[in-house]
Amino acid sequence: MAARIYQKPKNAMQSGKAGTGDWVLEFEQSEARRADPLMGWTGSGDTQAQVRLTFPTKDEAKAYADKYGIAARIHATPPKSLKLQAYADNFR
Repeated sequence: MAARIYQKPKNAMQSGKAGTGDWVLEFEQSEARRADPLMGWTGSGDTQAQVRLTFPTKDEAKAYADKYGIAARIHATPPKSLKLQAYADNFR
């Protein structure tokens, strides 16, 4: 049972940053997805892939994984860079 721990990114469709400080523990797929012959939907018998746990800190997520014997990889959050730009820069 493998999982990954990462920090939720900001939604690209909105300017708000609500919920971006949370850390997510998400299980990796253990079974390939396959298409249903009747409806055409994709799915698998892997129910662990539907589980997504959120934690306020990375340490709490790692402690949970260690407590229950889950092999978890932590994905580092890339540094945030702020691009300062003025309207007058369009006319240089």
